[in-house]
Amino acid sequence: MVKTSLIPGFYKLPLKERLAILKDYTGLTDEEVALLANTGSVAADVVDHMVENVIGVFPEPLGLAVNFQINGKDYLIPMATEEPSVIAAACYAAKMVRDGGGFNTSSTTPIMIGQVQVVGVKDSKFAQKQVLDAKADILKKANDQDLVLNSFGGGAKDLGAKIIDTTMGQMLIVELYVDCRDAMGGNAVNTMAEAVAPMIEQLTGGKVYLRIISNLATRRMSKAWCIVPKEALGGEAVVDGIAYASAFAAADPYRAATHNKGVMNGIIAVVLATGNDHRAIEAGGHAYAAIKGPSYTTFSQWTKNKNGDLEGVIELPMAVGLIGGAVKTHPIARIAMKILGVKTANEFAEILAAVGLAQNLGALRALSNEGIQRGHMSLHARNIAVTAGAKDNMVDKVAAQMVKERKVRVDRAKEIIEELTKKQ
Repeated sequence: MVKTSLIPGFYKLPLKERLAILKDYTGLTDEEVALLANTGSVAADVVDHMVENVIGVFPEPLGLAVNFQINGKDYLIPMATEEPSVIAAACYAAKMVRDGGGFNTSSTTPIMIGQVQVVGVKDSKFAQKQVLDAKADILKKANDQDLVLNSFGGGAKDLGAKIIDTTMGQMLIVELYVDCRDAMGGNAVNTMAEAVAPMIEQLTGGKVYLRIISNLATRRMSKAWCIVPKEALGGEAVVDGIAYASAFAAADPYRAATHNKGVMNGIIAVVLATGNDHRAIEAGGHAYAAIKGPSYTTFSQWTKNKNGDLEGVIELPMAVGLIGGAVKTHPIARIAMKILGVKTANEFAEILAAVGLAQNLGALRALSNEGIQRGHMSLHARNIAVTAGAKDNMVDKVAAQMVKERKVRVDRAKEIIEELTKKQ
């Protein structure tokens, strides 16, 4: 019989029945099905209401970054990541920065941008003026959609209208600038954009298609900066190496992509641990890096100051929230937020900027000094040892031997396990 992925009503079935269908379709073993059925620290009914067609959960290691001091306050920072060395690098970098007084941060008002796309306008300039002249009425209509947000001092604060040229002709893009307070703001902004669309059509004589939030949150920026003493880094030569690496990345998009990936290693780990939208952060960050200069460039910059110490700064859009979505429904995300202890979305965003700068520093120090592989491979070797079957105390022994030999491979790990087992 030919198998088909067309399964009507799959989303309506209880988890047990979905797994039975999956087992029959794919040939999963009883043990594999049992692993999927065990949702661990998140109740099955909670998982089932978070996304569609649930068949289980995919756990990520959750670690804790220590040593962070931000604006004179100490933080423990939860990080969810599968990549070896990320948390270790963040902790190490935070300790070096601490020696220079810790991180300083700032952020702007949490304004998100909602876009309403208008096409088929006969006179774009006239339509633009019509919209701007009706700003007060449009903002009132938008704010009528979320009285709770308004009661906390948020809501639609301003409006803009721009004319863009596209392959399908000119378009008028009306933008709502919404203060989202401690929410990321997706639902609120989208609802407002939907509500004002009929008004905008009437004002412009055009047709509205998209009414959607932008993840390029250039009005919701977070900044972090620090000074790292040359002694903490290992000398002025290391400072020079990091400054040269930063200049390289700023000038070359191929290097900038990897430079920024290192920043996101830290930021995304915290965003994921707290149930926020890491895809929005990633998209917004890289889009910002693309519009900053003549070509794609870096989130961060590192320079040598007159004392020979290292100075670093980072600034990027940071649309995160303390309320809504998985932040409140996922029990581990709630715990992560409690560990973090932040009171506002702005404080959270500033911490993320500091973590990104720390992660970047850890990577650049390794790259410009001993090379990235030394620390990374030591941690990666432990993963390989576990994959090969090492357990308990044997994991570190196998990993150490592979690193010493510079042969970090599963086949070599199995050989070492066999050798150690024979000696026992």
